[in-house]
Amino acid sequence: MAAIVLAEVRTNLEREAVAEWAASKHPDAPVRTLDEVDPEALDPTTTLIPARVVWLPPMRKGERRVSMADVLVLSNPRRPPAFRQGAIKKRAPDRVRVVAGEPATVEELRRRHEQSSAEGEDFGQFVELAAALSAERAERQLIGDRYKVPKLVAQQIGSSARFQTNAAKLAADLGRPAAAIIQDAIDKMSTFVATQSPLMDDVFSTTFGKLYERTWTVSVDLDTLSELRSLNKTHGLVFLPSHRSYVDTLVLSDALRRHDFPPNLVLGGNNLALWPLAAIARRAGVIFIRRKFGDDPIYKFAMRAYLSFIVEKRFNLEWYIEGGRSRTGKLRPPMMGLLAYVVDAVEQLDTADMMVVPTSIVYDQLHEIAAITRESAGGAKKPEDVTWLLKYAKAQRSYLGEARVRFGEPFSLRESILELSEDDPARLEKIAFKVMDEINAATPISATSLAGFALLGAGDRAYTAKEIEDILRPLLAYIERRELPGPDPAMCRGLGLKSTLKELTDAGVLTHFAGGVDDVWSIAGDNHAVAAYYRNGAIHHFVDRAIVEVALFAADRRTIDDDRETRLAAAQAEALRIRDLLKFEFFFPTKQEFLHRLGAEMDLIAPEWRTVRPTPAWLHDTFVAMSGELFARRTLQPFFDAQLVMSRRLVELGEESRDKQEIITDCLGLGKQLALQGVVKSRDSVSTELYTAAYKLADNRGLIDPHDGRDLVAARQEWLDEVEDMRDRLARIAEIEAEQTGVTAV
Repeated sequence: MAAIVLAEVRTNLEREAVAEWAASKHPDAPVRTLDEVDPEALDPTTTLIPARVVWLPPMRKGERRVSMADVLVLSNPRRPPAFRQGAIKKRAPDRVRVVAGEPATVEELRRRHEQSSAEGEDFGQFVELAAALSAERAERQLIGDRYKVPKLVAQQIGSSARFQTNAAKLAADLGRPAAAIIQDAIDKMSTFVATQSPLMDDVFSTTFGKLYERTWTVSVDLDTLSELRSLNKTHGLVFLPSHRSYVDTLVLSDALRRHDFPPNLVLGGNNLALWPLAAIARRAGVIFIRRKFGDDPIYKFAMRAYLSFIVEKRFNLEWYIEGGRSRTGKLRPPMMGLLAYVVDAVEQLDTADMMVVPTSIVYDQLHEIAAITRESAGGAKKPEDVTWLLKYAKAQRSYLGEARVRFGEPFSLRESILELSEDDPARLEKIAFKVMDEINAATPISATSLAGFALLGAGDRAYTAKEIEDILRPLLAYIERRELPGPDPAMCRGLGLKSTLKELTDAGVLTHFAGGVDDVWSIAGDNHAVAAYYRNGAIHHFVDRAIVEVALFAADRRTIDDDRETRLAAAQAEALRIRDLLKFEFFFPTKQEFLHRLGAEMDLIAPEWRTVRPTPAWLHDTFVAMSGELFARRTLQPFFDAQLVMSRRLVELGEESRDKQEIITDCLGLGKQLALQGVVKSRDSVSTELYTAAYKLADNRGLIDPHDGRDLVAARQEWLDEVEDMRDRLARIAEIEAEQTGVTAV
């Protein structure tokens, strides 16, 4: 059986290198380039062996990688020009390697061509593409999986039978020629397809790594990372991280790169496609897409085709499911568009699957928070441009502590799809909420988060380090009992606590007065929203406990049935009612799992709760026993305060309907007024984000527009009464806290 070595070479020296290699490995096989071979004329039994020359960069600090100096002198060590190749081979022969791809017979290639290519596609081009991809895989074995890159994407997608069949269907729907649709889709695809190169991957990480390398010490969950690396050998991974900073993708990329993961293809908004960032980023795997493209069917078709290709080829993917950076420190509602496309791809490809990796990235401090909270309070967002980028880079020069990368439990997207009914209208939302719940579970609690949690829930005055430590002590005890991913306890007491408070003081979140007998700290001026951002990074860990506390206050307000099952059902119904009030603020699991979690909380509070009749006396004793561990007010006050403002505004409107933005603007003004009057207890609740969530709740309850003859005035008043009841319960908890600790609440 004859064999031919197909040489993918650019220069005479590279061809000579392949010939030397072939003489040793395949002495009977001639060396030919694709231009010199006609696949149509070859015997079907002929074996084709793809080969190419790989140029390795010089060793720098124990690693072969490109430096910025190489780029500045317009030299690519991975692709040296012909006039330099001889000198490199002579001085450093170890930098010149020949790799061979998986051999295939002409007959095998013909069969693959018939199965995957559209009718009329050239066989010679298919062979050229197959040889290049096979050599690419062989090169990856040499240089490492972190350089796994999708090349020749447009040719592969455009020539596939599936793409052309779907294009024909779209053409029929739009009443346009199929050829025009295909060309239009390919043209639009070219605006976002990432064409990675090892050079640009090195340049991107080297250049833009400076935006975070001096700012944070990055810590990674190494045990889970090792498991993911094993999983990645058989599955493509979809990393879905929380989004708190512009540098999230850089931090995650570096963590994966250092552990030899292939680079993720990162979907990002084209608002960050800035020169010179975009030119480099596109070649390092960043896919810049329009923020909105729902009204462009061809753009949607091109994006679906590209994501389907990524799923089929098992490339790792990454995007930020929240759609934008968090404005409050907690997760934003998930955006479903890209997830829907990936789910569709998995369903349409019989054997395809992707493992979803919920990912948490949190920081001790962020330069961006002040600007973010200003926007949330109604300020205008400054556009991202080159001037903005330079200012951002300058701000990133100071050290801000630790950045933590943690991973939730990975899960099979295909299995999750199969577990849910095709007819379930909330199928996509359930998958997304599973992602968000896993991100929250993996998110570590930082010392700065706990400090914000403590000070925002205390009276609006200055506190000594000992007073703050006294507030934090029961929090730490609870975290330990629940086995939550908490901070180093040493950073919450003694000198460690003072170091934590200094971090927040240096960031302008706290003020520090040292002119008296004791040093004291308080929240600076109008920085309650900034302190809340830090607090909210951990607040989801306390929500279940908070709901239990609020629900317990309902027990002594009504006749308590002697029947245990009836009491339990009533308690569960009350908990679900409170959950419903908060469903646009937090990500809850299924109702059954939610109730199971509340039962676990009650086991911590009062292990005998299943058999005891909850009389007012028992409730009183239970709350007294929870000295320092009442979390409901610190956790839920801002959200019920925001609902108070929204519900009051709607009641004031009577039966009137208003535009969403107009109502939220009105609420910003009303919220500031009520905060000044002391009615609104949490100043950080004056926020467009919180009012937007309250608006969604009102809309979900049918309280925005009149319909079906419903008494809108009465319905709005009913919601206001419900919110006032929740706030009354929080006020009672504040009274108990003051009795227990002597600390008056806000």
